Amino acid sequence: METSNPLLKRAIDFSEARETSATMNLEGVVNKTGILLLLCLAAGAFSWMQPELQGPFIIIGLLGGLITCLVGTFKPTTTPITAPLYAVLEGLCIGALSQIMNVRWPGIMVNALLLTFGVLALMLVLYTTRIIRVTDRLVTGVLLATASVALVYLVDMVMRMFGAQVPYIHESGLLGVGISLVIVGIASFNLLIDFAVIESNIRQRAPKYMEWYCGMALLITLVWLYLELLRLLSKLRSR
Repeated sequence: METSNPLLKRAIDFSEARETSATMNLEGVVNKTGILLLLCLAAGAFSWMQPELQGPFIIIGLLGGLITCLVGTFKPTTTPITAPLYAVLEGLCIGALSQIMNVRWPGIMVNALLLTFGVLALMLVLYTTRIIRVTDRLVTGVLLATASVALVYLVDMVMRMFGAQVPYIHESGLLGVGISLVIVGIASFNLLIDFAVIESNIRQRAPKYMEWYCGMALLITLVWLYLELLRLLSKLRSR
């Protein structure tokens, strides 16, 4: 099974690890994901209460989160350490960003957080009941859509260095809101694919450390979903 999530996309040979260690299971993935979510939320709450450090927290969170993500991606055996570090660093970043946006639009953080967990629950129900089946065609479509979003964001970052930006994606008009809705949908479907890959890894009896690896992958998707929901709600509030 392929996935657009970089942590779950890599092909890993588990044959040697299976012989020397315990294997991952669903309960372990759920527990590790829960720990990472709690660490992220706790770091976000701390960052929220330190408005004078918003700038440093955002920079440290972005750069540190990127580094730990890359280390965890290319060295999965390090994820028992890099995954908790990533959760804390991302928490610092999104806590600061959320506080900035909440000052302008009071209550937006709570709404985005509730929607994020609501979407997670919905996608889990859709996956477990097989209402939506993760087929190769679905995986390919979500992969291409996610890559397109990443490319647009990259182009926008480069354009902003020269005082310009990609049209519509930051605007609060109907087209801007529609674009955000589409991106939220793409992020949501990434959850379905991640569930499928986790299930596949469990069947393959992946090593125990992959519970942290998969938990980190789910957290990456949830952070992206939360940020896109923040963006969507901010556009709706601005109308």
